[in-house]
Amino acid sequence: MSPLPNYRPKQLSLGPLETEILNIVWELDRVTVKDVHDRILADPDRELAYTSVTTVLRRLTEKGWLACDKQERVFYWQPLVTKEQAQVIEAHEKLHRFLAVGNPDVVAAFADSLDRTSLEQLDAIAKRIQAARQQREEK
Repeated sequence: MSPLPNYRPKQLSLGPLETEILNIVWELDRVTVKDVHDRILADPDRELAYTSVTTVLRRLTEKGWLACDKQERVFYWQPLVTKEQAQVIEAHEKLHRFLAVGNPDVVAAFADSLDRTSLEQLDAIAKRIQAARQQREEK
């Protein structure tokens, strides 16, 4: 996974429709309202007003997830962070909230409840952290 990006959206919390539309933007990279609307309506069980898509795209822009560019009479939206960067930001936020508990007993209780696969993942993470520390010390 990549390092924590320098840019971070103003507001990280997203609703279900915002998340769905952001995923479409990530998939298509640069979109119009019509692109997103058509993609959603490709599911025959879905209904969504064109204006609702516009509203969500504007909201995602206000929250700092998308940039909007007008060319002639058409608005285009594109992501300001990649999906991978968003995952790194989310993981970073979750880790900080977990560590904010600050109670070693709570953290230890969590560690005691992990299965073998989780413990192997934690070992891999610990090795990456150690390697990153060594790189910093060498600089």
